[in-house]
Amino acid sequence: MTATGDDVRAVALSLPETKELFEWQMPTFRVKGKLFLTLPEHESSMAVRCPIADRDELVQAEPEKFWIAGHEANNAWIRVHLSALEDLDELEAIIADSWRQAAPRELLGE
Repeated sequence: MTATGDDVRAVALSLPETKELFEWQMPTFRVKGKLFLTLPEHESSMAVRCPIADRDELVQAEPEKFWIAGHEANNAWIRVHLSALEDLDELEAIIADSWRQAAPRELLGE
């Protein structure tokens, strides 16, 4: 599967209270004002929230898919090569997980 920025956008915007903004020369996605996804590198990758302990494991297990940008080394974010994703289900799972980490509690029950 080769996911596109449009695929990412469609999945992200399907989640409750999500808005797309253009910041830092790229599309960004927020839930109730809290950032959970960006589309850097000309929309060939996405940056998502990921606990630091989990992201290190992901990068070691699948370095062709996941990496950590230098400026995000101390933050709970991971980059994902869209072309390396297996299918739409994997794309949806990654985006939904990032959204859940940013969403306020009242939205998590929906």
